[in-house]
Amino acid sequence: MDAILERTHQLKQDLIDFVMDAEGTLAQALESYAAIQARRGSGDTVQRDMIIDGFITEGKVGDKAPLDIFLQDNKLPQADIDLLQNWRRSFIGLFTVSEVLPDGFELTNWLTEKRYIVKPDNQRMLQDLSRCTVGEILLSRISPVTDTYWSFSGPCSVMGKLGRPKLAVAIGKFKDNHRNHLYSDAPDLLEEAWLSVEKYHQQFVDFFGSDEVTMPGYQLSKKMTEFQEILTQNQLEQAGVDTSKSLTEMAESAGVDEDEIKAAATELGADSSVVSQLFDAKNTTGKMVAPKVELPPDLKKAEQLTAISHPRWGQMLLPTYAKMKSILTADDWQSIEGAEKLVRFYLEDKTINAFIWRRLAKEYPTQLKKILQTILGRPDFNLQSDLDTLLESNHKLLEPELPEIASVPLHLHNLFQEAVTEVSKSKTKSKKPAAKKGFSA
Repeated sequence: MDAILERTHQLKQDLIDFVMDAEGTLAQALESYAAIQARRGSGDTVQRDMIIDGFITEGKVGDKAPLDIFLQDNKLPQADIDLLQNWRRSFIGLFTVSEVLPDGFELTNWLTEKRYIVKPDNQRMLQDLSRCTVGEILLSRISPVTDTYWSFSGPCSVMGKLGRPKLAVAIGKFKDNHRNHLYSDAPDLLEEAWLSVEKYHQQFVDFFGSDEVTMPGYQLSKKMTEFQEILTQNQLEQAGVDTSKSLTEMAESAGVDEDEIKAAATELGADSSVVSQLFDAKNTTGKMVAPKVELPPDLKKAEQLTAISHPRWGQMLLPTYAKMKSILTADDWQSIEGAEKLVRFYLEDKTINAFIWRRLAKEYPTQLKKILQTILGRPDFNLQSDLDTLLESNHKLLEPELPEIASVPLHLHNLFQEAVTEVSKSKTKSKKPAAKKGFSA
């Protein structure tokens, strides 16, 4: 192991010790950061160590990262400072082992298909990872060491070789637990994903006539299906597909292969499962079809379901928003059954984000302030100066992360489709009666 890797390991340990031994505002910032991150994931030692590792570069103490404070408090040679500064580019990824090297690995980030030479920075990790083979999946944070290779920063979770369904699940969990690291090493993909959220929002407003709509759950489910059909049709039109004809007719008249049309459509964002159905569906009209879009059963049964769209926070589906607004417009909110319980739910539940609170604060500032003053027992509570602090104390992010409605790279989309197909096939096989053994009569 070369000297620069050994020095990297020592600096990392010094920095972790500095953070863990800190008191005052630095300790409070770590506690707040950890509380938010801990709401995602399993809470095991790997996640705990990843939280500490992430806090070093992502956490904030005022307007500074803990790394900045460490550099201020320690006089280090320029070579060490350069190594530490490199860590600002560290990120968490879900990697597959592309090649095993004598002192490390060539890894491919499953989210972005980018490749990295990554080396363990201590003998223990080198030994722990010595049995890894090509095709195994690793979850880890990596940090640049030089212009040519990176190192594992913090723990590395070895997940083994995963088939498509399990890999799709692992990527889904990664999106839930490390959403701020989606495409973090591919700014172009990240920008495209954010633009897709803005585009979805505009299409939502164009279709519903507002960024907020409330109706019975079953009715909104039907409207969302109509909305999805329009989105799919727009995507196909962008791909150059004439939606007045069936794809089979177009393929025959154009003299092109069905796979070429499918590829052209999906490359521009059309759902490949939709495109496949357009070829495979046996119907009398031969027209375009779209998959049925289903809301979760509990939302479909909601008496009043609210859908809200935002160009950054994405789409939110809230079965209690109408009641929350009725509490804020009532002459005597305490006379409404379950009022305090619902307000506390909005404070504590992670599905109610900061945008929802800010929206309510903007629309009902006087009423919301009075209700919070009563429930919190804080007669001096002020929305303008205290709301964000209150939300942070309830482990809510003040800035949005990439929403679920964002588009995904084509290779991930294809993986999810293949995973669904495999699961469907396995379920079909499991339902078939077992073959009889022995001789037939």
